[in-house]
Amino acid sequence: MMSLITDLYAYWISVLLMMVGLYIVIDHNNLFKKLIGLNIFQTSVFILFISMGKVDQGTAPILKEGFETFSNPLPHVLILTAIVVSIATTAVGLALVVSINKYYKTINESEIQAIEREEA
Repeated sequence: MMSLITDLYAYWISVLLMMVGLYIVIDHNNLFKKLIGLNIFQTSVFILFISMGKVDQGTAPILKEGFETFSNPLPHVLILTAIVVSIATTAVGLALVVSINKYYKTINESEIQAIEREEA
């Protein structure tokens, strides 16, 4: 049982971060906190993909004599691209939160919905 926990620690960390991020997105009304929760969730997915791409006793896929097991570099390359997209998405989200704050004078989701109901 102990080896199951220690051998798969990256997966456990990934699942824990995923649940924390999902909880923050669902539970909080503050739009900024929701963005933080989404970033935590994205980070957990990055950890999951990177840990799946690592092979025990694997080396970089450079053909040399004496090496027979190679790690797949594709998940790592895809995660680098995903990190760039994540940063851009976060920047757009923060810009939207700033615009929402200017218009509604709040970033609390329930207050924004109340204002919208009053205007309708």
